[in-house]
Amino acid sequence: MDLMSSVATGLVIYSADGTAYVFDPGSLCLELLLTGGPGELSRYEVLHQPDGLAEWLGLSRLRLASEDVRVDAAELHTAHRLRDALWRLGRAAARGEPRRDEDVAEINRVAAAPSLVPQLALAGTSTWRLPATGAQVLSTFARDAVDLFGGRFATRIRECSSPDCYLIFVDTSPSGRRRWCSMETCGNRSKVRALRSRRSAGEASAAAADRTR
Repeated sequence: MDLMSSVATGLVIYSADGTAYVFDPGSLCLELLLTGGPGELSRYEVLHQPDGLAEWLGLSRLRLASEDVRVDAAELHTAHRLRDALWRLGRAAARGEPRRDEDVAEINRVAAAPSLVPQLALAGTSTWRLPATGAQVLSTFARDAVDLFGGRFATRIRECSSPDCYLIFVDTSPSGRRRWCSMETCGNRSKVRALRSRRSAGEASAAAADRTR
């Protein structure tokens, strides 16, 4: 099952000013970054308990019900380690920096476990063999990361260009020139700032011209 090209509606998140919007990072593994992270990202943490991971999976493109996934404390710890490695790998890819050996090793370690098992539904759609364990789910995330960071979109991993936004996404646009996590939020705010800057520059130029008359 191609989790990068699977139809996804995205996840609802909130901008710095409290505006709600839908963000789709373009791949399953990058969705995990929306649950928190290391350092300054810890304030966004939502995976405090094993049940928190099971519940969040229903929001991801896996669309798993919490009662269909069993997560224990060790698997939650693995989720945090995997997520931190993904953050570092994502930033390194977006900035053209080398990958850390330990982050690659963490992805491969988690990916080595058995993953979710896809099944064909009677309606012709695909689903998963359930119930599943947290280890299977995390292996599925890690294998998606292998496909992303080792595949044709590895050079299309981007950080949002807004200086106060941490979001990482896959640029699948035809031009490969996407800059913003969302045009409705960071993209629009950038346009407003640019417009104000041009107006201020124009007013300053006009004032300077008046002084020389």
